[in-house]
Amino acid sequence: MRPLRACLGAAVAVTVAAAGATALVASNASGATTALSNRWYAAAPYLMPLDNNPPNAAAIMDATGLKAFQLAFVLAPNGGGCSPTWGGTAAVSSDTAVQSVISTIRAKGGDVSVSIGGYGGTKLGQTCADAASTAAAYQQVITKYGLHAIDFDLEEPEYENTAAIRNEIGAAKILQQNNPGLYVSVTTAGTADGTGWFGKQMLLEAKSQGFTPNNFSIMPFDGGFSGAAAQTSALTNFNSILQSTFGWDQATAYAHEGFSGMNGRSDSGEYFSQADFQTVLDYATGHHMDRFTFWSLNRDRQCSPPDNNGTTSGTCSSVAQSDWDFAKYSVKFAGVTPPTGTPTPTPTPTPTPSSTSCKTAWSSTAVYTAGNEASYNHHNWKAKWWTQNEVPTASDWGPWQDEGAC
Repeated sequence: MRPLRACLGAAVAVTVAAAGATALVASNASGATTALSNRWYAAAPYLMPLDNNPPNAAAIMDATGLKAFQLAFVLAPNGGGCSPTWGGTAAVSSDTAVQSVISTIRAKGGDVSVSIGGYGGTKLGQTCADAASTAAAYQQVITKYGLHAIDFDLEEPEYENTAAIRNEIGAAKILQQNNPGLYVSVTTAGTADGTGWFGKQMLLEAKSQGFTPNNFSIMPFDGGFSGAAAQTSALTNFNSILQSTFGWDQATAYAHEGFSGMNGRSDSGEYFSQADFQTVLDYATGHHMDRFTFWSLNRDRQCSPPDNNGTTSGTCSSVAQSDWDFAKYSVKFAGVTPPTGTPTPTPTPTPTPSSTSCKTAWSSTAVYTAGNEASYNHHNWKAKWWTQNEVPTASDWGPWQDEGAC
């Protein structure tokens, strides 16, 4: 991240456990007992809970249906040492402010992942002596907040430090082993070719240590990207890198790949609109990618004026939008349709309507968008979002909603 992104955020997610894995049960003051599905942690947008005019998480949940948040960032103390802090200044051990935010989210049925690293600042992998002590520092964060998910944001300047990356990857592997069911994410910088030399070295370090996450995410922005087409091209190229590095086939590589975008105006003056997010979302779901997230919820609101006078802000997007427009794409990726109109505190499920006549038969070559209907296997189905050549099945993660027998 650029200095602004250190406050704006963006991260890498590596998913360690399969969907629906057994939840971690921890004794902690934040009230965590049950994990969400891994799909929610994979969709969690970044939120700075202490800086950049933090928005009300409960209000975002009510307005969008969002359940998971990626809290940023845990760093080493500014004065040095191997103990976790928020932003280098607020010790995790004595924190009450972030814990209050987490408790509010969990009281409404949501949960959080915590992101470590980011652009700039001093990371624990740089100050701790080895992988074991780095892992011990991160374990304090997991235990303190009863976490079911953690995110490793490995980028400049840390990822240029071979020893620091060895510590971070080693710590990720230790945490994975010591916390069964923990969802671990790893995010790194994106380039037109997928990722740069240091990103590739990080992947090779993971391979050498036998660390296999569910996904490596890239951040395709701040690198001369022009809209969604450039981003999806980078994701395709990154898929090839994952294949060649780990010996995976294409489908396996996509299942271990993630996208971490930046909503609105990036640090380098690129612009990513709601339409760009929809295009990348379609690509991610169409290729069965594992993660779709963005930096950040603090920015998911309109500036005044909307273009923010041609500058990038940590508290608004610099594009015309309604509040939380971009969060709704995370909700879609999680497989849930965002609410419309005035939200109710406890949404009541709509009964599946009965149907006596079948719609036009589903076609593998047809393109379906949200609301389109088709019949398959003597049931009618409604598309939740854009889809093509995805067989209608009753899956919370899938693009189809079963409307009953016909």
